[in-house]
Amino acid sequence: MERNVETFLGCEGSYDEARIVLYGAPFDSTTSYRPGTRFASRTMRAESYGLETYSPYQDLDMEDAKVFDGGDLELCFGDAEKALGDIKAFASKVLRDGKLPFLIGGEHLVSLPAIEAVFEKYPDLCLVHFDAHTDLREDYLGARLSHATVIRRAWDILGDGRIHQFGIRSGERAEFCWAREHTHLHKFNFEGLEESIASLKGKPVYFTIDLDVLDPSVFPGTGTPEAGGVTFLELLQAALKVIRGCEIVGCDMVELSPPYDASGASTAVALKLLREMLLCLERHEIA
Repeated sequence: MERNVETFLGCEGSYDEARIVLYGAPFDSTTSYRPGTRFASRTMRAESYGLETYSPYQDLDMEDAKVFDGGDLELCFGDAEKALGDIKAFASKVLRDGKLPFLIGGEHLVSLPAIEAVFEKYPDLCLVHFDAHTDLREDYLGARLSHATVIRRAWDILGDGRIHQFGIRSGERAEFCWAREHTHLHKFNFEGLEESIASLKGKPVYFTIDLDVLDPSVFPGTGTPEAGGVTFLELLQAALKVIRGCEIVGCDMVELSPPYDASGASTAVALKLLREMLLCLERHEIA
């Protein structure tokens, strides 16, 4: 692979030397409320140069990291299954090459093929899910493939007891009832995270973050804002705990919709979280 012409800040390593591969999945064809997440990865990449490469939180610098930016995939907006297939094919190649795939969405449905690819390599895979929404519907208006059904489709693959959900504060009653029997769902915040991390020790983990877990006062630039969310520092601390405490084998960040925050603040929040996660992941990979 050749490096993308415009990269995320500090993600300028070659593919061969990289431990982590970033790639964008600009797809939002099943978004149920406000579309626009297809512009997230492109906007984040362009605006990343407003950040410093150095993290005072971790005393680490992206200039020392080996992260490859594979650019944005060219996805078919008229055919969700084809788009998902292309995402899976890219993630599978990254995994075959012994690297960690880090997807930037896009709507949350783009996580599903990445999870499928990781599961094929790690059949005992578990999932840590940060989100405002349950995403556990069997279907949305008759469609089984939707950003409102993505974690239910992940359950189809992983089964009971392997999905740990945090920050959840929105969903149908039936979804919450279903979760009591099939997932580890933690409402409103990150209480219970340490216990979940301890239970996942030694197991491969896919980590998916829907950025609407943040409160809209912090992060208005998303398609389905939901009041009552966490702060940036709460999310940052929780994400770093997961990375430090789990064997992360795949990762994504989804549901930034830049058109709904013309100030650019939401993009800045997403970028700072991305920087910190990449630095922590890379250090973990080295360790």
